[in-house]
Amino acid sequence: ISIYLDVANENEITEIFNKIKPDIVIHLAAVTDVELCEINKEETSLINTTSTKILVRESVKHNSFFVYVSTDYVFDGTDGFRNEDDIPNPINFYGKSKFHGEIEVKKLATRYAIIRTSTPFGLHPIKKTFPLWVKENLESKKNIPVLIDQFTSPTYVPNLSKMITEVATKQIMGIIHLAGSTRISRYEFAQMIAEKLHLDETLIIPITIKEMKWNAIRPVDSSLDISRANGILNHKPEKIQNSLDLLINQLNN
Repeated sequence: ISIYLDVANENEITEIFNKIKPDIVIHLAAVTDVELCEINKEETSLINTTSTKILVRESVKHNSFFVYVSTDYVFDGTDGFRNEDDIPNPINFYGKSKFHGEIEVKKLATRYAIIRTSTPFGLHPIKKTFPLWVKENLESKKNIPVLIDQFTSPTYVPNLSKMITEVATKQIMGIIHLAGSTRISRYEFAQMIAEKLHLDETLIIPITIKEMKWNAIRPVDSSLDISRANGILNHKPEKIQNSLDLLINQLNN
């Protein structure tokens, strides 16, 4: 059931749970703008941590299986290919708020899955994800600065959605990393997009994290080990080449 819910409103959450009595709850709502989170910590904590606590509490009351979608940014980025047993150490407020959400889930819930993903991309009616940002700028013949020293596991949203649905319907317990199977830098990712779309790669300007004027520190390498997902899911994490082909096909249709 898809409904409107203000996750900052505790009374509304309680009313909705009492009305629907859900078997499964998939909690994706979050403030994900890393810079905004660093500046507006109160709102970030409210949405990413406090609302998670309330949703978990109501799920326990109704014996709902709770799925919490978290992030690769719970790790500090000193080493990549982090697995589910590695100890989180977030270095920005976004990562901290999501990790605190994980803590609430583990503390309160008995039937739950914590899903960590990385750099989701795809088509969205409002938000412009990285491949579309690259495509539109290169088509406009604009130079784009892209990081050569930040690595993630970009995840195609339709693939992610299928994996989340499988975890939820099978009620797979514990922490599981659901992300793309390719560790890649932003710069390499942009080059691959340009190549597949036959756009001018020389417009992609390599830069380093140190050159960025950010409020929030970013992990250098937040790529995720997806061995568990590969071992137990029918819908496997996709390689970046295949994901981009699917996205381009979606754009063309």
